[in-house]
Amino acid sequence: MPYPKRIARAVRLLPLLLCATTLTMACPLPAQALAKPLQTSSQSIQQAHVATPNSQSSLYTSRLALYRSVEALTGIPWYRLAAIDQYERTLTIAHPKDRKHAERVTGIFVTGPVWSGLMNPDPEDRHPRSISFFSGLGQDGSGDGIADRDDDRDLLFSIASYLGKYGSTEDEFSIAVWEYYHNSRAVQRVQQFAKLYRTYGKLELGKQAFPLPLSSIYSYRSTWGSRRSWGGYRIHEGTDLFAGYGVPVRSTCYGVVEMKGWNPFGGWRIGIRDLSNRYHYYAHLSGFDKTVHNGDIVKPGQIVGWVGSSGYGKPGTEGKFPPHLHYGIYRDNGWMDWSFDPYPLLRQWEQTEHKALKAGKTKGTSS
Repeated sequence: MPYPKRIARAVRLLPLLLCATTLTMACPLPAQALAKPLQTSSQSIQQAHVATPNSQSSLYTSRLALYRSVEALTGIPWYRLAAIDQYERTLTIAHPKDRKHAERVTGIFVTGPVWSGLMNPDPEDRHPRSISFFSGLGQDGSGDGIADRDDDRDLLFSIASYLGKYGSTEDEFSIAVWEYYHNSRAVQRVQQFAKLYRTYGKLELGKQAFPLPLSSIYSYRSTWGSRRSWGGYRIHEGTDLFAGYGVPVRSTCYGVVEMKGWNPFGGWRIGIRDLSNRYHYYAHLSGFDKTVHNGDIVKPGQIVGWVGSSGYGKPGTEGKFPPHLHYGIYRDNGWMDWSFDPYPLLRQWEQTEHKALKAGKTKGTSS
């Protein structure tokens, strides 16, 4: 760039920089009045996390304490904050390279420009006043005078403050989530997660179950990726568990029923979304449990239907293949679902349940 042009550019940026500096140095931040109690709470959360880094239970306790403390400050229900945090965590799993951040209690990720303001000349700005001047998302939630996008409390407080601008009703919350992500799938996922957290009142909802009762007669092997020809050549996106007609089919997770009905390929099928943003697909059923409907919450081991041989035709088509459960699992990357081999998970859940049953019988005998 020619020297005169560099001077002209510097002159244009000078007023903005002076303005930002003035705002930063001007007056004490409102959050500083609450600095002492907020810092104490934030430190206790971080200490609990560091003290037992390998304890999932301790991590859940730390997260819930953080959600509830921010709820007390902003009025945003903890289960809504937990839902957004968990959705953000699933996005990082799907896009680890694009969403790298320091290890912390929350999974929320905000880019520098969004945090500091799109027109802010400093994308790493941490001064609440200048961030506010440039309409950035970042705020000081810990009371230390800094808006740090790697600080758990600052992140969650900033998200909660953004949500609070739209109101407190369910519809207003959905609008706020839409305005933040501009993605209808994100709105649906956050609503589903919030419903699960609100229903059970806790974060520990990662228990899994094998889809068939272990006492039943069944067999299965890895068949993911095999070729299928009915309806056009395609790959087999799941594992077939062969069992007799009427064997109960159980939910493998805590989740929300997202789809229920007929599919020409899968026959009578049901789809359930869990908190890891995985879609569990159960197909070729002979029927559904009549108490289970779209939008309902289910838990691990709950019966949702029965093994059958439906599919490969119009509604009601049966008997074109032996009775079995087709079980598939898909992960949402934010814009679409993609399948992966469920066989390793099925083996893991089966073995875990066998061990639990054995331990229960042993404990009962010894007592």
